[in-house]
Amino acid sequence: MSTKNITRPQRKQTFYTAISVITIIAFFCFWEGIVQFGIVSKFYLASPTQVIELFVSKLTNEAPDGALLMTHVKVSLTEALTGYFLALLVGIPLGLAMGWFYTFDGLVRPIFELIRPVPSPAWIPLVIIWFGTGLVSKVFIIFVGALVPCVINSYSGVAQTNPTFIRMARTYGASNWEIFTKICVPSALPMVFGGLQVALASAWTCLVAAELVGADAGLGFLIQMGRRLLMPDMIILGMVMVALTGVVVTIVIAFVERALVKGMRRGEDR
Repeated sequence: MSTKNITRPQRKQTFYTAISVITIIAFFCFWEGIVQFGIVSKFYLASPTQVIELFVSKLTNEAPDGALLMTHVKVSLTEALTGYFLALLVGIPLGLAMGWFYTFDGLVRPIFELIRPVPSPAWIPLVIIWFGTGLVSKVFIIFVGALVPCVINSYSGVAQTNPTFIRMARTYGASNWEIFTKICVPSALPMVFGGLQVALASAWTCLVAAELVGADAGLGFLIQMGRRLLMPDMIILGMVMVALTGVVVTIVIAFVERALVKGMRRGEDR
C-alpha cells in the first residue's frame, strides 16, 4: 500500500498507537532506572525486572506465601464470579420488577435504599462473624457490591421505556404482564448490559477488599502477604495480576453480552 492510499484517520490512529507505545516504554524505563540507580530504595519500590522474576518464580514455586500464582488467580476468580453471577440472578429481575410493578417497588425500595449507601467493605466485620473467613463470606461481600448497580440499571431501563409504546400496547389490549415482558424488558436491555460492566468492576473491587482482611489464598491475600513480608515486588505482582485478570474477565463478559444481543436481534428479525 502506498503512502498516498493511507487515509487521514489511519495516519491519526497510527500516530496515536505509536505515542502510546513510546509512553509505556518510557514509563517502564523510568521506573526501572529510579530503582536500579538507587533514587528510590528497593525497600519501598520493586523494579519491573524484579516483578517479572517473581512472576516466573511463582508459576512453579509456592514460597514464600504457600501457593502458586495460578492458585491465587483461580481462588479469586471463583469467589468473584460466584458473587457476580448471584448478583445478576437476583439484581436484574429485582430491578426490572421494581421499575414496573408499583406495589412491589413500594415494598422493596425502602429496604434497598437502606442497604444501597453502605459500602461493601463495611459488611466485612459482620460477615466474618456470620460466616468466618471462607468462601461464603467473600461471595456475600461481592454479591452485595455487585447487586446495587444491577438493580439500579435494570430499574432505570424500565423507567425510561418510551411511554408512547406503552400507550399503543394498551390501546391494542395488551395486558400489564405482556407490556412488561415484550416492551419494557427489551427496551431496558441496553441499561441492563451497562449495569453488568459496572457490577463486574464493583465485584472485583470488593473481592480485593475482602481478601485483604481475611483469606488464606487469592490475589488480595498475595498483596497482604507482600506487605507482611516487606516484599514490594509481591505487592506489585498482586496488583498487576488483579488488573490483568480483571481485564480478561471484562473482555469475556463483553463478548458474551454482544453474542446475546446478536442472538436476540436475530430472534426478533424472524
